[in-house]
Amino acid sequence: MSIISKNIQNAATLLKADKLVAIPTETVYGLAGNIYSETAIKRIFETKKRPLFNPLIVHIPSIESLEDIVSYVPEKASLLAEAFWPGSMTLVLKKHANIPDLITAGKDTVAVRVPNHPLTLELLQTLPFPLAAPSANPFGSISPTKPEHVERYFKDAIGQVLDGGPCANGIESTIIGFENNEPVIYRLGALALEDIEAVVGKVSIKNKKEVSPDAPGMLERHYAPSTRTFLTDNVSEEVKKHLGKHIGVLVFKSEVNSNAVATQIILSQEGDMAEAASKLYDAMHDLDHQNLDVIIAERFPDYGLGKSINDRLQRATF
Repeated sequence: MSIISKNIQNAATLLKADKLVAIPTETVYGLAGNIYSETAIKRIFETKKRPLFNPLIVHIPSIESLEDIVSYVPEKASLLAEAFWPGSMTLVLKKHANIPDLITAGKDTVAVRVPNHPLTLELLQTLPFPLAAPSANPFGSISPTKPEHVERYFKDAIGQVLDGGPCANGIESTIIGFENNEPVIYRLGALALEDIEAVVGKVSIKNKKEVSPDAPGMLERHYAPSTRTFLTDNVSEEVKKHLGKHIGVLVFKSEVNSNAVATQIILSQEGDMAEAASKLYDAMHDLDHQNLDVIIAERFPDYGLGKSINDRLQRATF
């Protein structure tokens, strides 16, 4: 029997009982639990096999709820929240003392956002607590953008996948921290660097940290298929290196003409970065379940959402 359901009331009941529910957002599906329940939070880490040093993101229903979670909001954080919430931006801010250390990996900061999905906003508004919700996938695997992806990963381990359909943006939120009150990008994501800088000016990027990461998504290898994956500027040349293998190809907008390619997915024939981002993880799931020997992915133009897509593809290679 499927655990996928649109029943918000059932999801709320499960969450109040310290159970886990996968929730839809505009970015990816999250594996959600009550932030104040040690049982639920430990269950998130155990279910995902996620290391405890990797902090979780807290999801709240509105900007007004931020004051319940954080103790200080820099001026530029307020500007960003006003501009982009609800939306694909997570802010890392000084936490209130009552926010459990388990969520923040012992740090004095907490990652928080208002997701832009009507079903999850409705759920958050009915609950007396915020939700911690990292992506609903085993640690390091491809993030889920459809309820079926989550069910495939966790069918017997969670109570429900709240069915919000395919995720509109398809890659994780952009995470922004603050150092000396100035914004720093800890994770490139579904909100483009250029859009952020249009609101607060120049922003630095510090998005790799293997030890005690400041935010989720900073580890070198992440978001990865189980199939060996290569990232290249020249797909045709990379294909030649793997002749005789069962090859899958993931490209931006132009088909690769090669008899050596068993299957290929074009992310946007129109060359639309947002469309490509929305389809990225679903395409990776698709290719990863075709018994391929290798996946060859094309590097994107390095601007706008292309930067974020390249970041995900780079972390998927090994």
